[in-house]
Amino acid sequence: MAFLGDSITDAGWGRPTGYIRLVVAGLAANGIQINVLPAGVAGHKSNQMLRRLKRDVLDHRPDWMVLSCGANDVWQGDKGVARDGFKANVTAIVDQCHASGIQVVLCTTGVLGEDLDNDTNQRLVPYNEIYRELARTKNCRLADVNAAFHQAIRSGQRLTTDGAHLNPKGDALMARCLLAAFGLNEEQMNRAVAAGPEGHELV
Repeated sequence: MAFLGDSITDAGWGRPTGYIRLVVAGLAANGIQINVLPAGVAGHKSNQMLRRLKRDVLDHRPDWMVLSCGANDVWQGDKGVARDGFKANVTAIVDQCHASGIQVVLCTTGVLGEDLDNDTNQRLVPYNEIYRELARTKNCRLADVNAAFHQAIRSGQRLTTDGAHLNPKGDALMARCLLAAFGLNEEQMNRAVAAGPEGHELV
């Protein structure tokens, strides 16, 4: 399973309690073993991920690819990627994966600051709507990380270290979103929760 993304994905594999590690543990607790192809590069936007898709994902022929991008497209402002360009890039990533027989999970972007009403989070809204639209029209699984993060933050939880990069609770919640996208039922999710490293269980 390939994980294509930016610094959040890079850290999600690089840290013992990163979200990718938790997904691996959660699936293993339910008898599903996966080999991980980490493809997270700090600072990357959707256009850069599209350019390296063949080298980092397609050439390895995984069964699945999880895509997490958008934070840098929005956060970098004039140096980022406008909404129409983002949609074209993500659509091309999905189409090329499907043409290679790779199933895709799309992750909405969590937050860009834990003030949910700030300007950056407002600019993020249409980008996440693109993910939701493509999940419907392109037959992709959707991990709606953004919706889950909004709910958790409004209930008083802190999920990031700096407004974007995940703390252990953020990693755990993102992992839970992905496991739900893979179709784990309540009993299976309970097993996944129990498999998390002590002190960093899926919330």
